[in-house]
Amino acid sequence: MFEVWIYSLLSVAIVSALSLVGIVTLIFNKELDKNRLLYMVSFSAGGLLGGAFFHLIPEASQSSGFTPTVSIFILVGIFASFMVEQLLKWRHCHVPTSEDHPHSFAYMNLIGDAVHNMIDGIIIGGSYLVSTSMGVVTTLAVCLHELPQEIGDFGVLVYAGFTRREALRYNFLTALTAFIGAIIALSLNVYVEGLTKYLIPFAAGNFIYIAASDLIPELHAEGELSRTVFQIAAMLLGVILLFAIGQLFE
Repeated sequence: MFEVWIYSLLSVAIVSALSLVGIVTLIFNKELDKNRLLYMVSFSAGGLLGGAFFHLIPEASQSSGFTPTVSIFILVGIFASFMVEQLLKWRHCHVPTSEDHPHSFAYMNLIGDAVHNMIDGIIIGGSYLVSTSMGVVTTLAVCLHELPQEIGDFGVLVYAGFTRREALRYNFLTALTAFIGAIIALSLNVYVEGLTKYLIPFAAGNFIYIAASDLIPELHAEGELSRTVFQIAAMLLGVILLFAIGQLFE
């Protein structure tokens, strides 16, 4: 159990460190090209779908099959993500705010991001309770999503009037709530028998919602066929990467 705590907190630390990606703009004083960012979003969507369908759902179904309980908690993960966005008026936006791409109020974005990061921590902690390989795969899927997410969040804060250093600081502080999530998951495991059979399908539902509701719709605005082809290729690459990593651990 001690190793599970170490691996979980180390993985959360790695994910949280991605919130500092905005430091690139401090060093080079330039924004990431929107088209390149959308390719990252495509890759991220593929990674989340690959993680859900190749790892989380099969793991949740391994002991007793694809039962109604598995289906229920996948749906709980989807609805929970939807409710977080609706109640906090926040969404997983991966394109920095601009006049052509408006966004919700910056402080509300910070609150929503903090809640989302805490859920990520719960998912990572729950995955390591299953196995180290499941924890690594889940952490990778979260990282693929967090990279464009943190770039988008950084852009939102700068657009809202924060200095780049302030945006970097607040982004990092909200990322630390992932530690709270991991601690909650690992602590509850002592008191809730079979916690992982609920957390794993919940995580799958969360991944599916983010990919299908937040990431993929951001790609629809691109009308050029060549960009669409590259986006599909990037998405497939994300799926293949998560599949291949799973094969390595078998």
